[in-house]
Amino acid sequence: MKTVLTNKNISIRTRRRALECYIEPILMYGCEAWTISKQTQKKLEATEMWFLRRMMRISWTAKKTNDTVLEEAHTTRLLISKIRKRQATFFGYVMRREKLENLVTTGMLEGKRSRGKQREKLIEGLTDWLKAGKSLEAIEATKDRKKWRTMIANAVKQGT
Repeated sequence: MKTVLTNKNISIRTRRRALECYIEPILMYGCEAWTISKQTQKKLEATEMWFLRRMMRISWTAKKTNDTVLEEAHTTRLLISKIRKRQATFFGYVMRREKLENLVTTGMLEGKRSRGKQREKLIEGLTDWLKAGKSLEAIEATKDRKKWRTMIANAVKQGT
């Protein structure tokens, strides 16, 4: 794909589309189950910018900011919002099923918690992204598909 993505004879729009169709699905494989920390988010954003810089043939030693590269490519950062949207869609599906996956995802299993700082749960990351306030509000919103889709659409529109 390197020859296609770096070919100057092909428009940037077509190269961007090829990136979205062939490379991003591989990158985002299994993203529905990820918990995205700040560090992971930075790495994903860096990867997205690396792809854009390679497509535009901009060296990492060139003194160009990420904003300048995004302007030249006529695009914005979309990878994190795509991942969050897929996570939210999957989470809604799991919550409506009300089976074992539901218990595992919400973390409402019986037993003792391990020592130390607890890992971030998927629900916590989604409630922050959706600005739902509490995780119970997000869980209740999944029961009503129309409301859940509206929440997801609003979060994607805000671009967080």
